[in-house]
Amino acid sequence: MKGILIRWVINALALILVSHVIQGIQVDHLLAAFVAAAVLGVMNAVIRPVLILLTLPITLLTLGLFVLMINGFMLYIAGAVVKGFHVNGFWAAVFGSLFLSVISWIANAFINDRGRIEYIEVRTR
Repeated sequence: MKGILIRWVINALALILVSHVIQGIQVDHLLAAFVAAAVLGVMNAVIRPVLILLTLPITLLTLGLFVLMINGFMLYIAGAVVKGFHVNGFWAAVFGSLFLSVISWIANAFINDRGRIEYIEVRTR
């Protein structure tokens, strides 16, 4: 449970960072970032798998690149649903979701389910 909360905070802060880096994405206040991160989490858990399954032929044809469009669509919809979180344009959503995915991937790689930071130990002989 603690790991989920830490990832939620990291994703909310990542949304704020994305709004500073990508033009067309705007976060009005901190609460909007947390609500948008929660909405994105729920949408990615419920709606995204259905969309990926429905668009599987296109995803296979594009060698998986269509998933970037699905991620951008999810961010765009979250911008339409959450007050204080604005996504202006589909391409801003695609690039923002790509940036957000990288940050989320790094957070998931180093934070386990208990909320502890994992590290990789390299041994040399």
